[in-house]
Amino acid sequence: MDISSVSSFLDTLEANAGRALKAAIIFAVGLFIAVLVRNIMRRSLSPRLPPHVYKPLETVVYYSLLILAGMGALSPFGISLTSLVIAGGFAGIVVGLATQSTLSNLVSGIMLLVEQPLRIGDPVSVSGYSGVVAGINVFSTQIRTWDGPIVRIPNNEVFNTIITNYSRMKARRVEFKIGIHYDSDLQKAIQAIKKLMEDHPLCLVNPGPEVFVEDYGDNAILLKMRCWAPTQAWFATKVDLQTKLKTALDEAGIKIPYPQLDVHFVEKLRVALEEDRDKSK
Repeated sequence: MDISSVSSFLDTLEANAGRALKAAIIFAVGLFIAVLVRNIMRRSLSPRLPPHVYKPLETVVYYSLLILAGMGALSPFGISLTSLVIAGGFAGIVVGLATQSTLSNLVSGIMLLVEQPLRIGDPVSVSGYSGVVAGINVFSTQIRTWDGPIVRIPNNEVFNTIITNYSRMKARRVEFKIGIHYDSDLQKAIQAIKKLMEDHPLCLVNPGPEVFVEDYGDNAILLKMRCWAPTQAWFATKVDLQTKLKTALDEAGIKIPYPQLDVHFVEKLRVALEEDRDKSK
């Protein structure tokens, strides 16, 4: 081996060593950023997200940053980062188009878990379905309807629709209508209904119960009664009041009417009795 070959080999070795050093520095910086981002996520997101949601998210972010660091470390060896990015970009577009709905549900699921407009066990109304939240996953939300079946709703639909959550307030209003006969004592009926709510252990004192005339119907005076009850006892309070209402009105001498029709004849009619029929025979 001559001197020129040795010199060329040393130059190549030195150049490769320099490239390797640069690659190591780039990768070390990328590794530091990945670890830093992971630690920030653990402090900010980990306490707010369930483990089955946070762990995959952390893994995806951490290893994505490591892949970028590895791609950057290849640049000192003459491997174009731009080419890799372009190739990865095309692949990402293809994959993104194929999984657009899935990614949309994933992002929406993360936003729902961060914002928390509904939690497991909350009574809610979502996308026309009412019931109790049975589960919130990264791709879908499950609602157990009041009659039992579980409805799976994609998170993208949940996130972009109106959510009614019945559990966020400590109290919820109970209200329904009742019709009384036009011949009944109106004030006596109002007092009887109001006393029923005031004596009920689950009707709140503040705000207090209310009873008022809402409308005058064809067959009855329509009264609206309403009170506030603890949210967790709302349904039981409503059922109990509806059950006891008729008894309270009966004891007060108030009649609950039924639909009736008064018929008036323009001309007088003669009604034949059985005795008249027999005589005519």
